[in-house]
Amino acid sequence: MTMNLEPIGIIHTPFLKIADMPIQPTGAVGVCGHIDLRPDLAAGLRDLTGFSHIILLYQFHQASAMRLIVTPFLDPEPRGVFATRAPCRPNPIGLSIVKLMEINGCRLDIQNIDVLDGTPLLDIKPYVPAFDRPEGEIRTGWCRRTADDLAQVRSDHRFGKDAG
Repeated sequence: MTMNLEPIGIIHTPFLKIADMPIQPTGAVGVCGHIDLRPDLAAGLRDLTGFSHIILLYQFHQASAMRLIVTPFLDPEPRGVFATRAPCRPNPIGLSIVKLMEINGCRLDIQNIDVLDGTPLLDIKPYVPAFDRPEGEIRTGWCRRTADDLAQVRSDHRFGKDAG
């Protein structure tokens, strides 16, 4: 099966290099950016202003080749890529939940953004806690030991196109 995805816009951020970027939105609190949505999709923004947060799905366009075993930023132990949020995935798709500040035409001003400037945006979804926050017991696997460090950890070159 073949799948063709076209970017719906471009995410703009202050992060021009992979090194020193936050690794999750939790580490990007207060960081402002914006999305330039394709003009032919502007009608799709109708009613989005009623949401405080949105989910962004995007392409890790500068990620290294796919690897099934990676050493994540938050742990020195190699892990399976599907047990991490590493960008070198079989389908290099990222996800961030960001604060929606304002919509002006095809421009969405956002906050708490943790991606590289120029990142191709694949989709936008409204964040709805009743849909997106599971109830009951939540297990976080190996991350349970490292979650407190998340806001301070920054990216390096290990997952960039030039990584080995």
